[in-house]
Amino acid sequence: MSAKPIPPLHLYSVPSDPGTAAPAVLPKRERPRTAWTADQLMAAHFPEPKWAVPGILAEGVSVLAGPPKVGKSWLSLGLGLSVAAGGKAFDSVPVQGGPVLYLALEDTPRRLQTRMGKLLGSQPAPAGLTLVTECPPFPQGGTEAIAQWLDRNPDARMVVIDVFAKMRGQAPAGVSAYDADYVAVGYAKRLADHYGVAVVLVHHVRKAGSEDFLTEVSGTNGIAGAADATLVLKRARGQADGILHVTGRDVDEAEYALSFQPASGAWHLLDGPVTDHTVGDTRATILRYVRANPGAKPKDMAGELPQVDIDTIRRTCNRMADAGQLTKGLGGRYYPDTETRTQGAQEVSALSGCPVTPSDQYEDPGQSELELSGLSGADEAEGMAE
Repeated sequence: MSAKPIPPLHLYSVPSDPGTAAPAVLPKRERPRTAWTADQLMAAHFPEPKWAVPGILAEGVSVLAGPPKVGKSWLSLGLGLSVAAGGKAFDSVPVQGGPVLYLALEDTPRRLQTRMGKLLGSQPAPAGLTLVTECPPFPQGGTEAIAQWLDRNPDARMVVIDVFAKMRGQAPAGVSAYDADYVAVGYAKRLADHYGVAVVLVHHVRKAGSEDFLTEVSGTNGIAGAADATLVLKRARGQADGILHVTGRDVDEAEYALSFQPASGAWHLLDGPVTDHTVGDTRATILRYVRANPGAKPKDMAGELPQVDIDTIRRTCNRMADAGQLTKGLGGRYYPDTETRTQGAQEVSALSGCPVTPSDQYEDPGQSELELSGLSGADEAEGMAE
């Protein structure tokens, strides 16, 4: 006699706690108010947006886009684990814990298990993360399925849909491509607004790059237009493995340098401005030194770069000034920006009204002002690369 088969477990039947049954009576949610008079609206009190990842992912719909194989799934799964466990996103940003629904619609259970094993290391798997590999598209019942899970998990903080293309469904007949994209994101938008959760739509970018990262999102502008925030993960040069560009209605526009750890599959947030990590090691070291020591000269930086000769440091500083990464002042001094440089502008003699020559400008006896100004070619010489 064969054993009784195990019934399939679908999104519709996953309770908030695997050890207990779903509550018989689900909490009733009031429909959000959508109309006020002007004086009522000004007198109303609204809570601050709930953050899944403070400063990066707020309640509402966020589109996370990037090229194939850049690591979007590793990033989104890592965020799901961090939020469900109440740990640190990107290994540095503390997050408040809460249930997370992760729709891994291009993965198998075995692959998810392998990835989570790498991401978790010795940490236990959080029971608050629900993983699903199949779900109907939004128009064919997907919206209701997600809503039922959210009803069973009233403290949910985030829903990740990887990938958005699997959930959007067929475009309505007779509508433009823009309208079709706007409608598709609108399904997720209604869920996010009604339940006050962050819904992340993992998406792709166009093959052709663009200076404006928003225009790189695959599809029409209807996708970014309907979403509350757009995040684009791009590959980078230098020390960073990726740059996360973020903009949105409740999110300040920003860029974050990230490093991918192949051994653990985790994305880590790198300290400092993005420019410190998207240039070569020599330039990155110079940038950090000049930020800490505005007005520094190439000879001052030599101690931080013992493997680089002084002529190469001079040439590198000049090129960085030409590229706008540094500001060059009088006397061969370098500053992180124009504002810092002008704060240390030359003093003016109260007697003559002429600029006062800094006491350290003439450092070597017999050395002329022309040579020290950088016009002699000492700082501009070409030759050895960085």
